[in-house]
Amino acid sequence: MAKYHSMSIKDIAMDLKVDTNNGLSSEEVNERQAEYGPNSLKEKQGKTVFKMVIEQFASFIILILIAASILSIAIGEVVDGIVIIGIVVLNAVLGIVQERKASNALNALKEMAAPKAKVIRDGKISSIDSKELVPGDIIVLEAGDYVPADIRLIESINLKIDESALTGESVAVEKDADSIMDAESQIADRVNCAYMSTIVTYGRGRGIIVGTSMKTEIGKIASMLNEAVSEETPLQKKLDAFGKMLGIVCIGVCVIIFILGLLRKQPPIEVLMTSVSLAVAAIPEGLLAVVTVVLAMGMQRMIKRHAIMKRLGAVETLGSTTVICTDKTGTLTQNKMTVVKIFDGVDHWDVSGTGYTTDGDIISEGKDKKLLDKMLISGILCNDSRLKDEDIIGDPTEGALIVLGAKAGYDRDELNNKYPRIKEYPFDSDRKLMSTLHNIDGNHTMFTKGAPDVILSRCTNIIIDGKRESLTQNNIDDINEVNRTFAENALRVLGFAYKEVTDDADLEQEENELTFVGLAGMIDPPRQEAKDAVGLCKNAGIRVVMITGDHVVTGSAIAKEIGIIDNDNQAMEGKYINDYSEKELSEKVKTTSVFARVSPEHKVRIVESIRSNGDIAAMTGDGVNDAPALKKADIGIAMGITGTDVSKEAADMILTDDNFASIVDAVEEGRIIYSNIRKFVGFLLSCNIGEILIIFISMLLGWPVPLVPIQLLWINLITDSFPAFALGLEKGEEGIMNEKPRNPKEPIVDHRMKVALIFQSIGLTIAVLISYQLGFVMAGDVDDSTRLTIARTLCFITLIIGEMLRAYSARSETISIFRMNFLGNKYLNYSVLLAILLLVGVVYIPVLQPIFRTFPIDLAQIGVAVGLAVIPVITGELAKTVKK
Repeated sequence: MAKYHSMSIKDIAMDLKVDTNNGLSSEEVNERQAEYGPNSLKEKQGKTVFKMVIEQFASFIILILIAASILSIAIGEVVDGIVIIGIVVLNAVLGIVQERKASNALNALKEMAAPKAKVIRDGKISSIDSKELVPGDIIVLEAGDYVPADIRLIESINLKIDESALTGESVAVEKDADSIMDAESQIADRVNCAYMSTIVTYGRGRGIIVGTSMKTEIGKIASMLNEAVSEETPLQKKLDAFGKMLGIVCIGVCVIIFILGLLRKQPPIEVLMTSVSLAVAAIPEGLLAVVTVVLAMGMQRMIKRHAIMKRLGAVETLGSTTVICTDKTGTLTQNKMTVVKIFDGVDHWDVSGTGYTTDGDIISEGKDKKLLDKMLISGILCNDSRLKDEDIIGDPTEGALIVLGAKAGYDRDELNNKYPRIKEYPFDSDRKLMSTLHNIDGNHTMFTKGAPDVILSRCTNIIIDGKRESLTQNNIDDINEVNRTFAENALRVLGFAYKEVTDDADLEQEENELTFVGLAGMIDPPRQEAKDAVGLCKNAGIRVVMITGDHVVTGSAIAKEIGIIDNDNQAMEGKYINDYSEKELSEKVKTTSVFARVSPEHKVRIVESIRSNGDIAAMTGDGVNDAPALKKADIGIAMGITGTDVSKEAADMILTDDNFASIVDAVEEGRIIYSNIRKFVGFLLSCNIGEILIIFISMLLGWPVPLVPIQLLWINLITDSFPAFALGLEKGEEGIMNEKPRNPKEPIVDHRMKVALIFQSIGLTIAVLISYQLGFVMAGDVDDSTRLTIARTLCFITLIIGEMLRAYSARSETISIFRMNFLGNKYLNYSVLLAILLLVGVVYIPVLQPIFRTFPIDLAQIGVAVGLAVIPVITGELAKTVKK
C-alpha cells in the first residue's frame, strides 16, 4: 500500500481518483465495493468443538491415565477407575473452555469499529454504515466520532485524536493535515493521518480513506491475532514429557515383574493381578488433579495480589519468566503528570511531591516568590481542568498546574472567583497557545501558556528584580538552554507569559509583545514500588524491558531512574527495528532494554526475538496495538484499569491495579507454585518407585510378594491424594526471589530430583523389606499363613507411615527438616492424621481385616514399624546434603 502520509493531498486525490470537495459518485462507490468488499475485520475459521476435544486427549499423560482407569476397572477397582476418568474429563472441559475464551480477542476488536460514518458522496454529506465505506471516500470527522477507516487528512481544525489504544501514546495527538511526513515515520508520528477505531477528542476535520478492512492498521493487528497460535505452557510440555517417561518406565517394570513371577512358577492370575495393581499404583493418577487444584488455588491467591489469571497454566508460566516486557505509562509510572522543575527567567525552583496529591512544596530558600506567584496564578487561571478528590477532571497537563498551585496555597475555585475569566482564546495546534482574559483588581490581564519556543517568540519583556525589562538575547539564550535541559531530562515543558490589555481586547491580536514569567517542567513520575520491583527482578535474574509508544528520551529517563538501564546505548527507537534481520534483532534484544516509538509489528518482533533466545517472555499492554504481542508472548498481561477489551481478551493475566509491582508479586507466586509442584511430584515418585522396588526385589529374592493388590491400591489412594495436595499448598520458601530463573528446557525430574529419588526410594525400600522380614521373626508360634499376614501387615504399616513422614521431609528440596517448623503445614498435618486413622481402621476393624489381608499386631510390632519408618526421612535429609 502506498505511504500516503508522505504524499501531498493533491497527489493522493489523483492516485485514488477522487474529488476532495464532492467525493465519489454512486457508480464509483459500487465498483469499489465490488473490488474491496465490506469495511469490516475478517477472522479465520475457528476450530470445531470435536477437534478441540481430540486435542485435549492427545497428551501422553492423559492416555496413560485412561489406560490406568481401564486397568482399575478390569481388576475390580471400579471407583478408582471412575475417579480417574472424572479427572481426565474435567481437565478436558477446562482446556476447551479456555481455548474458546481465547478466540474472543478478535470479536472485541471488531466491536471497536465505528458503526456509522459521515461521508461526502455526490457532493452531499450523509451518515452511512461504516461497512459500506471504500478507499477514496471523503470522511467528515467531529469531536466524539470514531474514525471509521484509515484516513489521510485533507483538513484539520484544532483536531485532536486519542490514539492510545493503537500507539500507546497517552496524550491525544494534535493533527495537521498540511504536514507531509517522512516515508519511514512511525504511526505515532504521522500527524497527517487518522486510523480506524481511534477517537476524535477535539476539533474537526476531513480526510480521504486510504485503507479499509484488513488493509487498515487495526486490520493488520487482526491479521496478527489470527496468525498467533496458542502454544503449550512450559508446565504442559514438562508434564507431557514426564508422562511419557513415567509410562514407559512403569510398563517396562511391570512386564519384568510379570515375567519374573511366571519364572518363579507363581500362579499366572496372581502375578497378573500384582503386576496390574502395581502399574495402577505406580502411575500417580492424582497428579493431574493436584496440579489443577494447586494452580486454581494459586489463581485465588493472585487475586489478592491484584492479578487475575485467565488460564491455569499461566500461573506456573509466570514463575519461569526470564524477561518482562512492560509498557511505561501507568505501569512503571503513576500516569499522573507532576511539575518537578520551574524556571522564572532568573531562578530555578524544585517541586516536591508526586501525583495529584497536594502534599509537597516549592523550595524557596533565598529566592523572590513574587515572579513565581505570577507564573503560578497564570497556570491556574489559563486552565480548563480541576482537581477533585485527588483526581483530575480534564487534561492531565493542565491538572499538574492546578496541583502545583495548590502546593503553593492557591485554591483553583477561589482564584477564579476572585479573578473571573472575561473571555478566552482556546488552544489550537497551529499557534500552540491558549490565552484567557481576567479582571485583576480592576485591570485586565491576559494570561498565556503554550509551547516554550512559541511563547518565547511572542515575548518582548521579562521581569527581573521586580521590574519589567526588555528581553535581551542573553535572556533568550538562558531560557532556551533551560528548555533544552528540561527536555533532555524527559520533562514536558510549558511556557507562561502575561500582558495588560483593555477589556475589549481581541485576544488573537494581543498574543504578542508578552512578558515572560516562566517555564514549568513536568513528568509522569515513576512508581516507587515499580523501582523496588525492578530491583527485585534483578535479584531474581529477570530482565526488564520497556516497550513504549513515547519518545526515546522520555522512556530512557524513566528507565534510568527506576534502574532498567544505565546509559542511552541500551535504548533504541522502533524505526530502526526495520533495519535488522531476525537473527540480528535476536542479538540486539540481549543488550537493549528500552524500545521507544514502536508499532504493533515491532512489539511482536521484539517478543519473538526474546523468545528465540530461549527466554520465557512476559508482555504487558493496555491497547489494541499490544494485543498481537500479548498473544505471542509466553504470558500476556493486560491492564485492568486502562486496558482495552481487546488487550484483556488477548491476555493470559489481567492486573487490577495496572502496577508493575503486581507483576513481580505474581512471578513470585508462580515460582512458589512450581516449587510446590516439584515437591509433590518428587514425593509421589519416591513413594511409587519405592513400591516398585519392594515388589521387584522381593521377587528377585524369591520371597512371597510383601504387598497384595488391595494393599497397593489402598496405599496409592492415601499417598496420591491428601499429602500431595498438602504439599501443593506450602508457603513460599525464604529467598525464592533471589534465585535465578530456572532453565525452561529443564525437565521436572532434573538431576537434583533424580539424586533425591534414588536416596528416598532406596531408604523406603530398605525400611519396608527389613520390616517385612522382622514380621516373620516377630510373628511367634503361628501357622505359615498367619505369619505371612503379620509380616505383610508390618510391611504395610511401615510403608504408609514411612511415606507420611517422608511428606514432611518433602516440604523443602533444600532446607533441612530440622530447620523448618515441623508442623508448619496444617494441611499436611490433617492429611497425615487422616491417613493414620484410615490405617488403624483397616488393621484393627475386624470386618476390614479379611478385605485388606491385615492382622491386628501388638504395640511392640507397631514400635518396630514406626522406628523403621524413620529411615526414609533420614535418607531424604541425606539427599539434601549431597545436593548442597
